[in-house]
Amino acid sequence: MKTCDCLIVGGGSAALACALSLYQQGIHDVVIVERDNTLGGVLNQCIHNGFGLQVFKAELTGPQYAQRYIDLLKRISITVYSQATVLSLDETKNAMILSKKEGYIKLQAKAVVMASGCRERSRGSISIPGDRCCGIMSAGTAQHYLNLDGYLPGKDVFILGSGDIGLIMARRMTLEGAVVHGVAEIMPYSNGLKRNIVQCLEDFNIPLYLSTTVVKTIGRNRLEKIVLAKVDENLKPIAGSEWEVECDCLLLSVGLIPELRLFDDLPIIQDPATKSARVNESYETNLPGFFVCGNALHVHDLVDFVSREAEQCGRFVARYLKNQLHEGAAVDCIALNNVTALVPQCLRVENIDQEVEFTFRIRRPMKNCELIIVKNGEELRRIRKRVVLPAEMETVRLSAKELKGLTSLSFEMRECE
Repeated sequence: MKTCDCLIVGGGSAALACALSLYQQGIHDVVIVERDNTLGGVLNQCIHNGFGLQVFKAELTGPQYAQRYIDLLKRISITVYSQATVLSLDETKNAMILSKKEGYIKLQAKAVVMASGCRERSRGSISIPGDRCCGIMSAGTAQHYLNLDGYLPGKDVFILGSGDIGLIMARRMTLEGAVVHGVAEIMPYSNGLKRNIVQCLEDFNIPLYLSTTVVKTIGRNRLEKIVLAKVDENLKPIAGSEWEVECDCLLLSVGLIPELRLFDDLPIIQDPATKSARVNESYETNLPGFFVCGNALHVHDLVDFVSREAEQCGRFVARYLKNQLHEGAAVDCIALNNVTALVPQCLRVENIDQEVEFTFRIRRPMKNCELIIVKNGEELRRIRKRVVLPAEMETVRLSAKELKGLTSLSFEMRECE
């Protein structure tokens, strides 16, 4: 059986940043397990620019961003198993790994970091009725076909869901000569970043249909057309509002789910809001030595934020391995009115050296509102916001001084009086 200080599951931006951070903290016996044949994760298929402005102060494509981390990783001695997968993981951090090159590997780690990213919701998870014909796929799958394999998934395209991947693929398919007939979003607001709405839809005159969904797919062997309908305030299709659109390809951009199936058999507490593990200020789960970061923890807007979070996680993992983390009881952080997906969900104040960053999302769009943070029953801070949107992650930092003597902490968003 092989041993290591830290096992990192995944080979994308979070895994690379966490590994480098661990090395900088003196933890050199690190193993990365990546199921693809190269490091970089989903960045390798994101050939559009806009990456790296926060971390590298340069506008890069996805592969360029990943390569910068890979180049840094090549300068240090970290074990990487590519074309490998972790088959199982138990409470003692004993991992069973299957590698194309190394075969079957038993690995005993002292700490485990899940940096496995997220996966797309499929057609089955949203239960679209109709024919199960060729031409219906997730936007990420289409992106892989087009950018990595060189195949155009369709010529007449419609997109369901206004997530950022779907918006980016609307532009990409248009540039490759396909006709994108529109994007339908079941909510009364877009779930993509405003810049992507402008750059990917408005600049290419692609219509966005809000409060609209696909109620039927029609096709024998290949998709031939779809039936769209307006929805009411309960997100139910309105009878008589249906219309048809002829297309040979339907791309789904209907949400991302953190990939944590290795935790299914472990007694790790899940957070229904993030659909991931519940973590404390150190990105550690309730099971000591098991950490989560990046999109495996909660879906981020920008990869730069993923890398920064993973670097911070790496520093806490190093402190854990050096027995420098306080293991006492944690104080719960509560998300109230219109606040959801709050991370971290609990705090051990003794482990906060300077400050802790909280991230969260909003349930519905709001204007002229205030974020109210209440500590120990008294208002700690009130932050005015002109506009907040569910598509954009919100952040707030609280100092160790502000959190001293913490017994309770809550966050809520209210309309300004």
